[in-house]
Amino acid sequence: MKRDVALALAAVAAFAAAPLALPSWAIFLLTLALAKAVVVLAIALLLRGGLVSFGHGMFFAVGAYAVGLTMKWLGLREALLLSLLGTLLAAAVAALLGLFIARYRGIFFGMLNMAISMVVYALLLKLYWLTGGTDGVGIRTPTILGVTPDRESLRVWIYGFSLALTLLAFGVVHRFWISPLGFMLRAVRDNEVRVEYTGVSVHRVIYTAYVLSGALAGLGGVLTGFSVGHIVPELAYWTTSGEFVFIAVLGGPGSIPGPLVGAIAFEFLKSYAYKYAAFTWQMTLGVTMLLIILFMPGGLWSIRGLVGRSGRPWRWSSRPSA
Repeated sequence: MKRDVALALAAVAAFAAAPLALPSWAIFLLTLALAKAVVVLAIALLLRGGLVSFGHGMFFAVGAYAVGLTMKWLGLREALLLSLLGTLLAAAVAALLGLFIARYRGIFFGMLNMAISMVVYALLLKLYWLTGGTDGVGIRTPTILGVTPDRESLRVWIYGFSLALTLLAFGVVHRFWISPLGFMLRAVRDNEVRVEYTGVSVHRVIYTAYVLSGALAGLGGVLTGFSVGHIVPELAYWTTSGEFVFIAVLGGPGSIPGPLVGAIAFEFLKSYAYKYAAFTWQMTLGVTMLLIILFMPGGLWSIRGLVGRSGRPWRWSSRPSA
C-alpha cells in the first residue's frame, strides 16, 4: 500500500513538472490524453459491471457543447463553472436515459447506447442555428479562477486545469470502486441473480454506475473543448465512442491507472503513426490492438505486474485483472 501511494505521488509530481521539460506540442497531446482518460475511466467503470457502451460519445459531446453554447449564448467564461455545468448536464442526460437503458445487458446495452448517440449526432448536425452544424462551435479563451491566461501560457494553464480535474475524477472513481456499491457492481458482473437474492437492487447499482459514468464522460468533453478550442458533431459519432473502448482495452480497464496509460499511449501512437504513415495510421492502431489482445489481454498497465514478479516466469497471456 505504501509503495502504491509513493508511486502515485511520484506520478503526480512528474505530471506537474511536465511543462518544464516537454515541448508545447507534447503538452497539448498530454492535455488531450488527460481529457480522454476521464472518458475511458467512465468506460472502465461500466466494464467493472460487465457492461460495455459504444455510445459514450453522446455524453462526451454533451459536456463539450455545454461549454461552447454557454460561452456563445450566455457569455460565461469561467472554466470551473463551465466544467461543473457540463458535468452536471451530462449526468442529467445519463440519469434520464439510464431509467430504461439500465434494464438491459450485453449487446443490447451497448447497441442502445450507440443508437441514442447517433440520434444525438444527427441533432447536432441538423440544428444548424444552434450548434453550427458541421462548422461546429468555437470556444473562446476561458478564465481559470478569475485569471485570463495570455496566449503564450494558455496551453500550460489548460494543462494544469485538466490535470487537477483529472486527478479529482480518478479519486472519485477510486472511492466508488472500494465502496460497497462498487463491490456490488463487480458482483453483478459475476452473478447478478445472487446479488438480487441478497436484497440489493441490481437496477439501482447499474443505474448509479451509469449516471456516474455519464458525468465522467461529460467532464472529459469539457476538458477536450477547452484544449482543442473547437467542437464538432463528430464528438457524438460512433467511431468516437469506439475509440474510447479501444483505449480502455489498450491501457487495461481493470485498474485505475490503466485508462490514463492507455490514453497517453494512444495519443502519442496516433500522432507518430499519422506523421510517418499518414495513409495507413488506422492499420497501425489496428495491429497494436491485435498485439495487445494476443499478448497482454490485461492492457499496458499489466506490464507493471509482470515486471514486479520476482522468481516467477513472465506469462504474457494472463487474464485481465478486475
